[in-house]
Amino acid sequence: MLTLIAVFAPLLGAVLAGVARPFIGRHLAVAASVLSLVVSAVAGVATLVAGLQHGIAPPVHIGTWISVGHFSANWALRQDMLSLTMVAMVGVVSMLIHVYSVGYMAHDKTIPRFFAYMSLFTFAMMMLVTANNLLQLFFGWEGVGLVSYLLIGYWYEKPSANAAAIKAFIVNRVGDMGFAVGIALTYYVFGTISFDGIFAAAAAHASDGYRLFGTDFPVLEIISVLLFIGAMGKSAQIFLHTWLADAMEGPTPISALIHAATMVAAGVFMIVRMSPVINQAPTAMQFITIIGASTALFAGTVGCVQNDIKRIIAYSTCSQLGYMFLAAGLGAYPAAMFHLINHAFFKALLFLAAGSVIHAMSNEQDIRLMGGIARKLPVTWLMMLIGALALAGIPPFSGYYSKDAILAAAYAAHTPVGYYGWGCGLFTAGLTAFYIFRLFLLTFHGTSRAPRHVQEHVHESPMVMLLPLVVLAAGAMLSGKLLMPDFIGVHSIKFWQGSINLPVNATLPVLVANPALVTLAPTAAAILGVLVAFTFYVFAPAFPAALSQSFGGLYRFLLNKWYFDEIYDALLVRPALRFARFAWHYGDEQVIDGVPNGLAALTADASIQTVRLQTGSIALYAFVMLIGLLGFLSLFLWVR
Repeated sequence: MLTLIAVFAPLLGAVLAGVARPFIGRHLAVAASVLSLVVSAVAGVATLVAGLQHGIAPPVHIGTWISVGHFSANWALRQDMLSLTMVAMVGVVSMLIHVYSVGYMAHDKTIPRFFAYMSLFTFAMMMLVTANNLLQLFFGWEGVGLVSYLLIGYWYEKPSANAAAIKAFIVNRVGDMGFAVGIALTYYVFGTISFDGIFAAAAAHASDGYRLFGTDFPVLEIISVLLFIGAMGKSAQIFLHTWLADAMEGPTPISALIHAATMVAAGVFMIVRMSPVINQAPTAMQFITIIGASTALFAGTVGCVQNDIKRIIAYSTCSQLGYMFLAAGLGAYPAAMFHLINHAFFKALLFLAAGSVIHAMSNEQDIRLMGGIARKLPVTWLMMLIGALALAGIPPFSGYYSKDAILAAAYAAHTPVGYYGWGCGLFTAGLTAFYIFRLFLLTFHGTSRAPRHVQEHVHESPMVMLLPLVVLAAGAMLSGKLLMPDFIGVHSIKFWQGSINLPVNATLPVLVANPALVTLAPTAAAILGVLVAFTFYVFAPAFPAALSQSFGGLYRFLLNKWYFDEIYDALLVRPALRFARFAWHYGDEQVIDGVPNGLAALTADASIQTVRLQTGSIALYAFVMLIGLLGFLSLFLWVR
């Protein structure tokens, strides 16, 4: 019952905020949405506690969804520890973002629509994480994709917001195509889309082949790669990452919700959910590891030179998701989930703190036009500092525990792919610490670079915005230490209760068995990154500009995000537009419209000529009828 409440309460909030708004009013619509999320969060945490105390409950069967021939798909809410952990996290973080939005969006003219979208977004994610089969998961998967389009383009009067929404939608369709084909192939191989049926038969199909492009491949390798392509789009991994930074066009609470608790976490969750299948595909696991490690490094380098406060944090999300896939590719699924939960707290904290800065700075987002506001925003300053320390992985903040666990698992794998992941992750740890403290120092310290009229209006955010920051800060400080024994430590088997495959190197005793230098290296890299940031932006503020001029090519390469957008534009977008114009002018105008339009002109001309035969003379009409009658009689007599 509690699971039903946790999942469907956001849907009720969406209905009340959207459909019922004309009947209950603007303020009651917003209050109903927030209250529904409070109920969902409480029910989600209560369900998780009950699962820990009484064990895993069977799925909650709602009804039959599709039944065609031998194929059937039911609506059921899965209640294993993986699902319950996600339900609790999504409910709590989303609830805090809803509360924050009451203050942040107070002056928006269509705030009930905003809250309706937010609640619907949360419901779609709840459906995804409680799915009991692949088709139900795909329903939630597409739900978060659809609502993200609505939220990214929420300010639809801005062309840039519309373009960003369309870009996110199209890029995710590329990944979703792979996911959909993977689901179809899974049904073809296993004869079911139920998780229990698939997992029970995964080992039996490990040696099965599938002929593709004239070559036989292990079928589970193909399925795993196809599923991961879907995760690459949803979780913005390299090659399908280009939508994520542009998604910052939406309101800041949306950025927090997408990056912390919902959409981008869906890909990691799906890979962890399908771990019994992916474990049977070692080549696919290596592919996942390489993509994750490469994404972490790529996004880390790009984040070092961005100037938009939200885009910097967005690239940190892309990078941290790379860490999670690095862990999943190594089989350390609990470590991936551990980082996902920690990341939810400190990433929501960072985005909402950035929103507080933007709110105070009259919607300014360029950190080059900030500075010197620490005294005017003391609470926001402290919250941003806590989030930065957690993201950088400085002990004892939460990011330290989960990020170091992932890197320890990478090194402990003792494989070329593992070492590659460890090297990329270690270098990225230093980059992460550098760019987040670059953001922190340029935003809050030094002299103010904002226009005078902006400086005069800088003020701390209202309490309704600050309270969620305090709660998230507590999570960013405590979740790593508190959750480590259950997620990756000695209690992990008891905690997960079989909902995640637990390879040997996912438990804490083995993770800490690496050489001391390997264990300390990530923290040392993070501290070095912080020191470099202080050197560049406090002690020698002229040095970054000189460095960017000396290495202009590299700086432009990073500033333009490795030119992925330009390459895709040249190879895909422009050719597609040229083909569309050709099809329009020659196919549509000349062929499709040409023939019907030609027939229409011929008919009109014939009608004009026919009209001239209508003289209005009865004698003429009688004569024509007589001629016609004689003609028919002659034809009749001739045929006879």
